[in-house]
Amino acid sequence: MQPLTLHQTCDLGPIKAVTASIKATPTGCEAEFTLEGDVDAIILPPVGPSVRTDDLWKTTCFEIFWQPIGGTSYREFNLSPSGRWAAYDFDGFRDGMRDAPIDTISLSNSHAAVNGEGELVLKASIAAELPAPARVALNAIVEHADGSLQFWALAFGPGKAEFHAEACRTMTVERS
Repeated sequence: MQPLTLHQTCDLGPIKAVTASIKATPTGCEAEFTLEGDVDAIILPPVGPSVRTDDLWKTTCFEIFWQPIGGTSYREFNLSPSGRWAAYDFDGFRDGMRDAPIDTISLSNSHAAVNGEGELVLKASIAAELPAPARVALNAIVEHADGSLQFWALAFGPGKAEFHAEACRTMTVERS
C-alpha cells in the first residue's frame, strides 16, 4: 500500500491517512483504497446498484488515472463506496472526454469504526483493456460533514489540486 498525500490547501479533518495499491491483471487491474480515521464523521454516498454514474467525484470517492507510457491519452476511473462507478477516456489533458469501454467493474467495501476511529476499505476489480506499462495516479476525495472536500493523491503538481495533471501519475504499473 502506498500512502497518499493530503493537498496543501485542505484541512486535515476526520481522515488522518489514506493508502492505496494497484496491480495489473491479465484482464485489467485490481485496486484497493483505505481511509483511516473517524470514518463516521465523513459523508458516504448511499449504497446503490453497481452501475455507471457520472459526478461521483462530488462526494467521497476514489480515482485511478491510467496513461500508457509514451502516450498522451489516458483513462479515468471513479469508484464510489456506494458501489457506483464511472470510466472516461481522454485524448489529452481534459480533452476529448467520453465514456470508456469497460467489460466489468466489481466493487466491494468494508467500513468499521469504534469510538470514532476506524477505516473504510474499497476494493475494485476492473476488467477493461488497459495498455501496460502505464503511468498511474491513485487519488481519493473525502467529503466532510460540512460539505468541504479533502483531496489525497500520490503526488500533486503546483497550485490547486488537479487530478488530471500528469504530475499526479507517479506510479509505474507493468503487466507481468
